[in-house]
Amino acid sequence: MGRTFAIGVAAVLALTACSNSETTSSSPDDDGLEKTTLVVGTIPVPDSAPLQVAIDRGFFKEEGLEVKPEVVAGGAVGVQKLLGGSIDLTLGAYIGTFLAQDKGAGKFKYVADSYGAAPGAFVIMVKKDSPIKTVADLKGKKIAVNTFQSVMQLTAEVQMKVAGVTATPDQFVEKPFPDMPAALENGQVDAAAMVEPFITVESKAGGRIITDEMTGPTEDLPVAGWFTTEDTANKYPKTMAAFQRALGKAQELVANDRKIVEETLPKYTKIDAATAAVISLGSYPTSLSETRLQRVIDLMKEYGYLKTELDAKSMILPPPAS
Repeated sequence: MGRTFAIGVAAVLALTACSNSETTSSSPDDDGLEKTTLVVGTIPVPDSAPLQVAIDRGFFKEEGLEVKPEVVAGGAVGVQKLLGGSIDLTLGAYIGTFLAQDKGAGKFKYVADSYGAAPGAFVIMVKKDSPIKTVADLKGKKIAVNTFQSVMQLTAEVQMKVAGVTATPDQFVEKPFPDMPAALENGQVDAAAMVEPFITVESKAGGRIITDEMTGPTEDLPVAGWFTTEDTANKYPKTMAAFQRALGKAQELVANDRKIVEETLPKYTKIDAATAAVISLGSYPTSLSETRLQRVIDLMKEYGYLKTELDAKSMILPPPAS
């Protein structure tokens, strides 16, 4: 997820003045959980599959939790809802969350990893008859990205640098992923940084992949995870640990069995079973890694996305003791 993900900082900052209302009672129950119902922001993309699996298989229920998924339009909206107190956790791209913390919108804690780079899942495409053949040909060309300063833009900039050309901010154009195939075909943009299932849509129209965005310096790059505010993590430690245990079971399943993801996607996305069976999926990491997340921060610093020093370790909620 995302992908979902540049932060509307002004709106987020405004929300820090809002009261942090609770979605349920915060008094501990008989099992020691401080809170038994969690509203979780989710996005209808493959990144969210582990949450749906954990719900479907009763893993949250086994921990004494009721998880209520709430679809959010993207990571920025998820941040706003977290700060406003209407949701407890949300899916979000690491880049978007790091940007929000860098801007002073709030302090956040990642509770679990969800989605990472894998071959073919994040690519730059051009239409069938485009004269663009290589990444070097993107110099000065218009490139569609889902949001500015997103994982799609950053990784496009990295691949262009590797190819010996420098990306400029004015060559990136914001387009929602579903609008990218049409934007390519009608010439609104010269190239598009795309994810599934839109890669498959454009490929069926004859579109060509000119580069995988997750190669070289961005290989195996973390993309998105589940996070909350630092205050919420501190207030409900037992509840967060229960969430981590339940989601961890689902993450293990999807990491080792693609068929589970294929069966789950049609339940909460517009991806049908036939498409789910053929699209390129990212990876489903089974643990939060300080080293991996620091890679994202370091890349963001190198390309001028961050102004302050961020420490990945300080933004990770340690897993519960086994």
